[in-house]
Amino acid sequence: MAKKRIGQVTLAERDEIQALFERRNGLNELAKIVTADNTELYERLVTDLGSTGTKFQNWWDTMAQQYKWESADGGNWEINFDTCEIFLVTP
Repeated sequence: MAKKRIGQVTLAERDEIQALFERRNGLNELAKIVTADNTELYERLVTDLGSTGTKFQNWWDTMAQQYKWESADGGNWEINFDTCEIFLVTP
């Protein structure tokens, strides 16, 4: 695994992706305990997970275009929430 610093985002941009990151993780944890028996809650969870996942991916796509981040086949971007730095992680 190689990790290369390729950019930085603003505090506001960091806060936006951090909120989505935490929400997605929370929903994934909730998904482990919610059963399909509770149809209403299950459907809301599935919808929210899909919506949050889309917003999460859109943030990365938008920032990558805006800042012209380097990318690589099989690689992914990662953020350091403390420093707002963006890294390209490659296998």
